[in-house]
Amino acid sequence: MTPDSDPHIAPPPARFDIACQTLIIGAGACGLVAALAAREAGQEVLVVEADALPRGSTALSAGLIPAPCTTMQRAAGIQDSAALFAQDIQAKAKGQNDPDLVETLAAGAGAVIDWLAEQHGLPFSVVTDFDYPGHSRRRMHGLPGRSGEELIDALRQACEAQGIDIICSRRAHIVHMEDGRVRGVTVFGPDGSGETIACDRLILACNGFGGNRTLVGRHMPEIHEALWFGHDGNRGEAVLWGAALGADLKHLGAYQGHGNVAHPHGILITWAVITSGGVQVNRDGERFWDESQGYSEAARAVMAQPGGEAFAIFDARIAGIARQFEDFRRAEAAGAIQQADTPEVLARLLGLPPDALAQTLRDLPRDGTDGFGRLFQPPPLVPPYCGVRVTGALFHTQGGLRTDTQARVLRRDGTPVPGLYAGGGAACGVSGSGDSGYLSGNGLLSAVVLGWIAGSCREAVS
Repeated sequence: MTPDSDPHIAPPPARFDIACQTLIIGAGACGLVAALAAREAGQEVLVVEADALPRGSTALSAGLIPAPCTTMQRAAGIQDSAALFAQDIQAKAKGQNDPDLVETLAAGAGAVIDWLAEQHGLPFSVVTDFDYPGHSRRRMHGLPGRSGEELIDALRQACEAQGIDIICSRRAHIVHMEDGRVRGVTVFGPDGSGETIACDRLILACNGFGGNRTLVGRHMPEIHEALWFGHDGNRGEAVLWGAALGADLKHLGAYQGHGNVAHPHGILITWAVITSGGVQVNRDGERFWDESQGYSEAARAVMAQPGGEAFAIFDARIAGIARQFEDFRRAEAAGAIQQADTPEVLARLLGLPPDALAQTLRDLPRDGTDGFGRLFQPPPLVPPYCGVRVTGALFHTQGGLRTDTQARVLRRDGTPVPGLYAGGGAACGVSGSGDSGYLSGNGLLSAVVLGWIAGSCREAVS
């Protein structure tokens, strides 16, 4: 047996090779949180992962999860609420999200962070030294290294401590349905050999379709030529299975981009260099937009510049803030970050017109709003100055299977597909219909909360 067609739906075989109660496709943040929750709910759990080691899109991120009302927030003296978080999400997405799903994610996020910390020992803390676009409170939670790889390793170790089986190098290809209900899947190994797995319920945690260039070109042509910074394994199986099942697919044009990836090094430069007072300029040494809109919007703005590139300009104070992120430290080690005592010398190091860059920095308001509508507040940029060449990138898609507040996959008529759940990038998130609705951290928010809900749910088997 070999996977000789697109991922598809088929009747079940006469006999499955193995069976479990809860089968999870994908061992990223969503899948591993779902596994922990399902085990806590008393389920026999099996996780299937296409890669040789759990990594996925989570490992490529900064590993930051927004959540209100956590133990860590309270310890930091931050006053927040689920209602305010929901309001921030909807404001960024211009009210395009399902309000019930937004309220569920906002209300559940804090409980999930505390549960992961208290029950499974993940040492979360709140980022307290800068603000993320769209958030009215400081609510981004991460592990000490502020690294997605660190987060995925911690979740994997927590699963191993609970005795949860994670089978790697197995890509799910066929979902088996009978009488309208999920009965199992067929997975294939690197050698093309297949294995069938029966399950009472199936949780799709296999992320979105950013690695499928055909689907990206069809649904989000404006970002098709950008650097693909996500995981190549995100081939869109959940969307393809959903379409074959008659599931409701929503906001397929939604995505998270990022306009601050060091080029050609391919290393993410935290947006903290911008929110703390830095700016972006083009090859002419001139600013070209209001950077406070967010880093997802930045991907499109940067790609529209000559050569699809820009330059992030900041100072040594801001570099000190950014240095808490492992990616920034790697960028420094790789020589991507340039530093100079004057704008003119920095411009020469970056290949920019010296006079133009110097004038751009002189024109920045020290305390007020500029011509693009961005508000600048003290402290201003001062020597020594720093800069890095960046480009725009697609990180992951945000549209997908429509789910209810129990993470059940819904058909177009609003009824759930029995036994089928989805979370993370496989499900439609809360980023509206394009790039501008993405609120910092909402990809991992959907992953951990929907994964937790899906794993915790018990469904009677007919």
